[in-house]
Amino acid sequence: MRDATTKAMAGPRPVVLSGPSGAGKSTLLKKLMKEYDSVFGFSVSHTTRNPRPGEENGKDYHYVTREVMQAGIDNGEFIENAVFSGNMYGTSKAAVQDVQAKNLICILDIDMQGVRNIKKTDLSPIYISIQPPSMAVLEKRLRDRKTESEESLQKRLHAAKVDMEYSKEPGIFDVIIINEDLEDAYGKLKDTLIEEITKVKKVSMSS
Repeated sequence: MRDATTKAMAGPRPVVLSGPSGAGKSTLLKKLMKEYDSVFGFSVSHTTRNPRPGEENGKDYHYVTREVMQAGIDNGEFIENAVFSGNMYGTSKAAVQDVQAKNLICILDIDMQGVRNIKKTDLSPIYISIQPPSMAVLEKRLRDRKTESEESLQKRLHAAKVDMEYSKEPGIFDVIIINEDLEDAYGKLKDTLIEEITKVKKVSMSS
């Protein structure tokens, strides 16, 4: 297994982006990737589920068996993992290092459980929480999507409440961005990352 500690130092610091569904993470990420497409990269997660039509191994996910994935988790090769609908998902250290090796800032879009797990590793990312202005605003955004059943909506709202409470704990996040106005929130996100963005661009120019 590769030495994660020395390898992690070789590239830009990864960014952990967390926040409840409906807080606007995806919209902010799309803006960031559009403006800085040659600066950021996503790690390719592992999963035990079968590929869907059109998905490619190594591009959408690394598709592995439950035995292989469990062995990797037991060996400490994953920085975070979870089970959804009976399938295992996770982010390996190697997947993050692959992004860093390309001189890209690796974006990890993960839930609170993932944040807790990464806190126990030597990854040393920048932790950013994207939060809605209030539960009422979040509920309206989720209802306006018209993609959720009432049961699913209530589950998401409950998860969001837990998420918002946890994000207030001291020392969990480096920056908490309240996404009330998209442009304002995007400006704060850029300000938080501009130092790393500048470093990446300098290395790209000199190579």
